[in-house]
Amino acid sequence: MGIGGSIFLLAVGAILAFAVNAHISGIDINVIGWILMACGLVGLIITLWYWNSRRRTVVTRQSQTPVAGPSYAAEYRETRRDDAPPPPPPGY
Repeated sequence: MGIGGSIFLLAVGAILAFAVNAHISGIDINVIGWILMACGLVGLIITLWYWNSRRRTVVTRQSQTPVAGPSYAAEYRETRRDDAPPPPPPGY
């Protein structure tokens, strides 16, 4: 149904239950309004529950070794520059 449909049912049900004063033989519009509001509320709860269950993340572990091999993970590089840093400006 979705959130939009649920809110629509809640709004139409509230209008029928609280704002309409028509009398039709054999039909109680106030009861129909309460039923529509209940359906909208149930639909909203189910929709939010469904969306919440989809947002859960699953954590998996990597069971394979990396493509480059075990030596790749232990690789360490150090770069050195033989250039001396520039001297400080005069009067420093």
